[in-house]
Amino acid sequence: MDIGINTHDRTEIAQGLSKLLADTYTLYLKTHYFHWNVTGPMFQTLHLMFETQYNELALAVDVIAERIRALGFPAPGTYGDFSRLTSIPETVGVPKAEAMIQELIEAQEVVIRTARSLFPTVDRATDEGSADLLTQRMQAHEKTAWMLRSLLDQ
Repeated sequence: MDIGINTHDRTEIAQGLSKLLADTYTLYLKTHYFHWNVTGPMFQTLHLMFETQYNELALAVDVIAERIRALGFPAPGTYGDFSRLTSIPETVGVPKAEAMIQELIEAQEVVIRTARSLFPTVDRATDEGSADLLTQRMQAHEKTAWMLRSLLDQ
C-alpha cells in the first residue's frame, strides 16, 4: 500500500483512530441507554436530544471505522475490543436525569481529548484525511458538550 503515509505512521494513526472509534461507540451506547431510561420533568427534551445525539454518533462510528480501513487496517468492532480500548467508564444502574447529563458531558470531553491527542501523529504524517475527520469530530463533540452543559447551567 502506497498512499504517501509510511507503514509506521499509518499503524500509529489507525491505533489512535481505533481508540477514538471505541470511545465514540461507547458514548453512542451510553447516550442510547439514557434515551431509553430518562425520566423526570425534562423527559421530553432529553429523550429527543439524546435521540438526535445517538443518531449522529451512529453515523460517526461508520466514518471513523472506514478511515481505519482506508489506512489499511481492520476496524475494531466487538464489545471486547471497545471495552479494552475505551476511556469512557460504563454506567452502573440508571442515573437520574441530571447525572445522565453530567456523564454525557464527561464522555463527550473524553472523545474530544482522544481526538485531539492524535493531531501530532497525523500532522507529522501529513495525513490531511484523518486531520479533517478529527477536526469535524472535535467540533461536533465540543458543540454537544456545550449544549449539555447549558442544561445544567455550567
